[in-house]
This record gives sequence, structure tokens and C-alpha cells, in this order.
Amino acid sequence: MKQLLCALLLLLTVPAWSHEVRPAYLELRETEPGIFAVLWKVPMKGELQLGIEPLLPSTAQPLTPVLSQQRNNAAIQTWRITAPDLRGQSIGIAGLEHTLTDALVRIEFADATSWVRRLTPDQTQVTIPLQPDAWSVSGDYFTLGVEHILLGIDHLLFVLGLLLIASGVTTLVKTITAFTLAHSITLAASALDLIHVPVAPVEAVIALSILFVALEKLRAHPDRSSLASRAPWIVAFLFGLLHGVGFASALGEVGLPQQHIPLALLFFNVGVEAGQLVFVGVVLVLMAGMRRLWQDIPVWLEKIPPYAIGSLAMFWVLERAAAF
Repeated sequence: MKQLLCALLLLLTVPAWSHEVRPAYLELRETEPGIFAVLWKVPMKGELQLGIEPLLPSTAQPLTPVLSQQRNNAAIQTWRITAPDLRGQSIGIAGLEHTLTDALVRIEFADATSWVRRLTPDQTQVTIPLQPDAWSVSGDYFTLGVEHILLGIDHLLFVLGLLLIASGVTTLVKTITAFTLAHSITLAASALDLIHVPVAPVEAVIALSILFVALEKLRAHPDRSSLASRAPWIVAFLFGLLHGVGFASALGEVGLPQQHIPLALLFFNVGVEAGQLVFVGVVLVLMAGMRRLWQDIPVWLEKIPPYAIGSLAMFWVLERAAAF
């Protein structure tokens, strides 16, 4: 049971937040030729807000005053601008170079085409292309997928719980494969508007899924077995369907470029899988290291990781249920 201590060490290295942690977000939506509705959202932590702001093309002129509000732990500003011939011009985020965060820029044109780009402290400005190319779409959405899973602590804790209850290499491969298959199905179905599921209840059930795997580990006993211990891949698949809807809700905030929908969706999912495999690999390496360091671990110490996972999951259940 040395992997339990490894799980504890991993938990102590991550913050107690879930995937509501998002980069700044700038959206320009063309409502009529040359007229754009602007949405600028900066995540907040308490009353603290990053000192960054949009850097629009010099030809862009405001049409309405800026309206400000705070919602869902974010500062939100909306206004309208006139910006003729926006394609080919430069857009950026002022002050981003002094932060450790990223910013997503999305522009939706009246002709149903759209363009998305991720800006970083190392690249705070970019030129809007005359036509988005497939290569940049692939790279941007792959990166978004990786970032989403690695910042999605609730998703990672569920995967960690699966690693704790899956015994043996074959069982582990089946379990991770089932989770991947399930959330890929619902991610695609939700992103393509084939299914519509309210996000708030899904987020609460995702927290319940983490609580479930933690309890299964605590209840594990050599003399009795449950469905989760005998066939964890079934649990992974069933709950993975809900996690896919959670992934889709994050993707829905950014949107998909109309001319490259299949490509963007594919590479976002590939990015999620890549980030997930990196996480699993790190956990397995830590487990192997712990096996070399300790031969016998006290029983009480083995129970700390599932108790920690379950406690955090219960907090999320109550928090998300209260938001209905």
C-alpha cells in the first residue's frame, strides 16, 4: 500500500482548487459588419485582480461605455466597439508580461468564422490572421486541453482515486482506457450540441465521483470485494461520461472555430489525454520511488490519502450543491 503515501505527497503539492481556475478571457463578437461586442473577463481571488487589460487595434473605437460587474469569482467588463478591417491587425493583453497567467483571445466574425489564440507572458500580442490555418488551430487547442486537465484538480483526484483502487498493470490499463473512452464520447457529444446537460449538477456529481473512489479505498478489505475493486474500469467508464461533460463546459467557454470544428475538438481531446498520461506517469514514478524507500508503512498512514481526497471532495459536493 505504499502508493497511498505517494498519493498523500502528491496531494500536498497541489492547491485545493478545482478546474474553475481559468486564464483571462477576451472575446470580440461581430454583431454587424465592423461592430463588435467585447467581453473581457479576469479571474479574481477574493478581492484581488490582475492588473491586465485588452490592447485593441488602434482603429478600434468605443461605441458604448464599459459596464463592469463581478460574477463567479471573475471581474467582467462588456462594451461595444467599431473596428473595421479587424483581420490582419494586432491584438494583445497589456501587463500580461508581468504575470504568471495566460489569456485566451476569441474573435467571432459575422461570416460565422472564428479565431482563437492563447497569449502568454512571453507572447502578449499577436496578429489576427486573414484566415485561420489548421496548424495554429491544432496547436492552440492541444495546449488548451493539456492546461485544462492539469489545472483540473478535481479530474486529477478522480484519476488518482482510480489508481488507488486498481490493482495490477492489466487492471490499471483497462481502467484508464475506460475513463478515456467515456469522457471522449461525452466531450464530443456535448461540444457538438448532440446532448445538453446542466453543468451545475454535473459538477456536483463529479465531486461525488471523487468521494466514491476515496470511500471505496477506505472500505477495501481482503475478505470482501465490491464492484469497484473487482472491475474499476466500470466505475471509470460510468463516471467518465460525466467528466467529459465537465471538459466540454470549459471548451464551450472558448468555443470552436467554425471552419475547423473537428480538428479543434480532436486536438483539445488529445491534449486532455496527453496531460492525463503525464499525470499518471508521474504518479507511477513516485509509487516506484516509494517502494524503494519503504518496506512497511503503518496502516494509519495509508489511510491519510483517501481521507484527504474524500474530505476535499465532500467540500466540493457541498459547495457545488449550494450553487444550484
